[in-house]
Formats: sequence, C-alpha cells, structure tokens
Amino acid sequence: MPGPRGRQIGLLRRDPLTQARRPIRLTADWVLPIAAPPIRDGAILIGPDGRIEAVGPGPAVPAPPDAWHHPYPNAAVLPGLVNAHTHLELTGLAGRVDQAEFSHWIRAVRELKAGLEPEWFVAAARRGVREAFAAGITFVYDTGDSGAIFAALTAEGGAGVGYQEAFGPHPDQVTQSMAALAEQIARAQGAAGPRVVVGVSPHAPYTVSAALYRAVAEWANARGLPMAVHLAESAAESAFVTEGGGPFGSAWRARAIPPLALQWPEPAARRSPVAWLDAHGVLGPTTLAIHTVQLDQADIDLLATRQVPIAHCPVSNRRHRHGDAPLAALRRSGLRVGVGTDSVISVDRLDLFAEMRAARHLAGLTAREALSMGTHDAARLLSSAPDFGTLEAGFWADLAVVDLGPPPPPRPDPEEGVLAAAPDRVVATYATGRVVYRAGPVT
Repeated sequence: MPGPRGRQIGLLRRDPLTQARRPIRLTADWVLPIAAPPIRDGAILIGPDGRIEAVGPGPAVPAPPDAWHHPYPNAAVLPGLVNAHTHLELTGLAGRVDQAEFSHWIRAVRELKAGLEPEWFVAAARRGVREAFAAGITFVYDTGDSGAIFAALTAEGGAGVGYQEAFGPHPDQVTQSMAALAEQIARAQGAAGPRVVVGVSPHAPYTVSAALYRAVAEWANARGLPMAVHLAESAAESAFVTEGGGPFGSAWRARAIPPLALQWPEPAARRSPVAWLDAHGVLGPTTLAIHTVQLDQADIDLLATRQVPIAHCPVSNRRHRHGDAPLAALRRSGLRVGVGTDSVISVDRLDLFAEMRAARHLAGLTAREALSMGTHDAARLLSSAPDFGTLEAGFWADLAVVDLGPPPPPRPDPEEGVLAAAPDRVVATYATGRVVYRAGPVT
C-alpha cells in the first residue's frame, strides 16, 4: 500500500503474537539501545515470538541457520519511537482548521468532527497507524471519542493505549455520560488486540464537570483502567478554572452550566487546573497528564506527590501559542515525562524527531536524554517496568531503523545523527518483530 513520500507500508493482518515465523537477525552500523551505550557494528536477534533474544556487537549475537538476515548499512537501529500523545482518528485533517484563539480552535475542531461519519474515523485511524509506522513510531498513547483507535491498532498490528474520551460539563449529564462511556469501553475491549490497552479520558476542565470527573475516576480505578487528561494546557483554561472567566467561562454561562466555583469541594481551596483535578480524585500514577504548560511550583510539587506521568508536546504547545512547559523542573521533580506530537490538526505531521529536539533545547538535554523521552522514558508512562522502549533481551522487538547517510570522517556521534533525523530518513520499522514499514517494497 502506498505510504507517505511514495514509500511502501507493510501491514500486519494476523495476530502478531501467535503467528508462527522464523527468527530475524538485524545488523547495522550502530545499534542504539538508548537505555545503554551505543553498540558499533551491532546486531539484534528477534525470536519467532516477536521478542528480542539477543542484542550486542555482531560477533556476540547468534545467527540461527533458519533466520532471515536484514542488513542495514549506514544506518542505526533504535527502539521504536513512542508517541506520548496523539489523536490518530483525526488523520487527514491537517490544515483544515485555522490556528485561531484556542477556545475558538477547539470549537472549530468539534464542528469539523461533527460533520464526519463513523466510517471516516475508522479509515482515518488506520491510516494514522500506518503513518506512525512510516515515522518510526511503534507505540502510541492516543485519545479520541470515536473509538476507532482500538480496532485500527489491532488490524494494523500496532501497539498502544487508546483513551476513550468522556465529555459533560453540566452536572446533570453525569448519568448519560457514564452510560455512554461504559458502552464505548465494552466495544473497545471487544476490539482491542493483545498489545492494545483500553483506557479512559475525561477530556479537560472546560468540558467535564466535577461530578463527572469523580465518577469517571472512581469507575476507571475500580476496573483498573488507565486515564488521560488534557491539563493546564492554555492560559484560557487557567483563567476559567481560577476565576471562572475567559472564553470558556463565557461559553459555560451561555449554556447555563453551573459556575465552576460552585463545584469546588472547599470554597477556600487552591484553584489551579492541577488542584482542580486533584480535588476530585483524578490524579495518580496511572493518569497521564497531557501538556501541563501552565504550572507553578506548587502544581509541580503536587504532580510529583501523586507520581503523575506527563505527556509533553513542545511543538504543539508553541503552535497554539500556549508557551513552553517547565520541562526541566518536571524532570528534576522525578516525574516520568515523554514527548508526543498531538494531532495533525495541531502539528501537520507525526514528527517525533522534531519533538525530541524541541524538548532537548527546552531542558538542555543530551542527545541520549532527548531520544529517551521518545522511547524509553515514554514507555515508562504506562508502567514503571515496561517491556518495550529499549533494546534488551526479552523486550518486544519494536524497532526503528534510521538512515545515517554516508559516513564522513570522522564518524559522527550516532545518537546525534538520529536526533537530527526526520521521518523521511526512517528506513524500516518493526512492530512486535515484524516489518510494518520499509522505504521500498516489503518482501
């Protein structure tokens, strides 16, 4: 199937965990585990079960007689990229919404989506998974309200967490919103494959009432479902939560929704978006906080106390003129932080290399630290002990192969070379040990 830039995308159409297959042995000029130092002239052996059996210098990695051999000269192999936040159901809508003031932009996106049929979102999500593969991305933390991501990831052989969104700013909507969420989650669990996790996402403080936040959090916790929330993203959101003002406050008043001030558990409570969610039992180690731009030190301390994982989207944040998240302070606090692209409506394309470079500039990171935010660190958003996100025996063989170009003397640092890349330098992508994308025909 034709992919971006005229390349070819190989699709997985059978269960990647059970289909019998032969071992694969990859070799490359560099193998970059990210969680460990680079390996020059390295090799990786992938077992028939889709997991890594060995990784190291070429002579140290077995070469079974029945293995397929995939050589990648002038290239580096690294863990498949992990996109900490995206909306793949919106694939194909890049350039369809002007970058207006944020509340107007949100409204325009909602109106655009309302004119699309369910089948459109299914096709868009599947295309989004393929475009992610073409950009070296093998795992996504995806939020959406159509529910298309669960079947899309499963059908295309991808992996990730799909967060089913819930909305309802009026307290009277709680029963209706929860009934719809329960039905949507049941469908999602029926569609999700073995490496697709089902989660929930009460959307944001300006679209969800206090009562619905509490209800979703209690419901999800009782069922062991992870959550995700858009949080402290914009100045408009902060003005709404702290003062009931700004464009979101005007929208609530126009719809006769009870003011947020009446929904606080304590009249004298500290009023920031982070404090708002915490007051209603939403924050915790399995709740992914997305964006977190508008923070002060008290917010950071609270997020650290609750051990909240963070999805940082630096390019999207700047595109919407939200400012920069305090990334260095978040990392110093010990929080798990990964980078994400947001939707293509916000950033045009899924370029996690650009996000990692932006994070590096913002927080003064080394090349390996920046690459880790898009691989190993992002994998830890789901679990403190993930089985993907680095190259290690026993881990899933999710891999990205990046062209380093002709080796000029002296040979450049391979991690710097990969960090300077773009999606069009991705040579191949492996998901659960299978080639799902290659820059040319898949054999």
